Amino acid sequence: MKYFELTCTAYLKRDIDFRESFEKIARFINFCMAKDTSLKAIHESIGFKYYVFGGLLPIEKDKLYKKGSTYTFTIRTIDENIANKLFDTLRENINNPNLQVIQTSKKTIKQFFINELYSATPVISTANNGIFWTMDKDGDILKLQRLLHDNLEKKYQNFYKEKLNPEQNFIQLLELKNQKPQTIQITKNDKKIKFFGNKLCIVPNEDEISQKLAFLALGTGLGEKNSFGGGFCLARSFTPTSRNLGRSKR
Repeated sequence: MKYFELTCTAYLKRDIDFRESFEKIARFINFCMAKDTSLKAIHESIGFKYYVFGGLLPIEKDKLYKKGSTYTFTIRTIDENIANKLFDTLRENINNPNLQVIQTSKKTIKQFFINELYSATPVISTANNGIFWTMDKDGDILKLQRLLHDNLEKKYQNFYKEKLNPEQNFIQLLELKNQKPQTIQITKNDKKIKFFGNKLCIVPNEDEISQKLAFLALGTGLGEKNSFGGGFCLARSFTPTSRNLGRSKR
């Protein structure tokens, strides 16, 4: 397994508030994808998109990204076609009224052992009743674990056309890092819509299937709404002597 990572340096043409930054990046990526026939089809299709992006860095203390400044954001995908074609498009210094990408680099990340996953952006999961999972609305941590596992398993099987037969949930330990729900905000039909999620720390199990799903979370995002920036994760890989698996709690 492997995923592809594009690091983009963006010049801002106007001030962008943190709350609207995810939508601005998502719209910029969609604009780039519309320039290629195959990427446009992926964007317009229903189902998994197999890519995720992180927010603008560095984060400003006042949560306002400044006009005339440069910031970076990262796009990850397990689909080499998406990576290559987006890379070619982004190198054309594509710009819109909000930002212009002035530099893009690409690298390939091969699967490695993951001790911990951290969500850098809110992880969004929808329960069967159509309500976003939050501690105050639900509170069933085991349900959240099932939702996250099932989502990754479906992504894996749909993309790789290979059925998994896991004997356990890929999550060994899970810790919520927020006291209140975190949100990603978009605009649809001139209305503000909020996706509610959580910041998580996850210790995955060590078996082969669990490690595959943990790595997949890095390449496609954890949970839902990944093409809006939901579930962008970072990973830690410890040496055996420094491993500390006991500090997270269910």
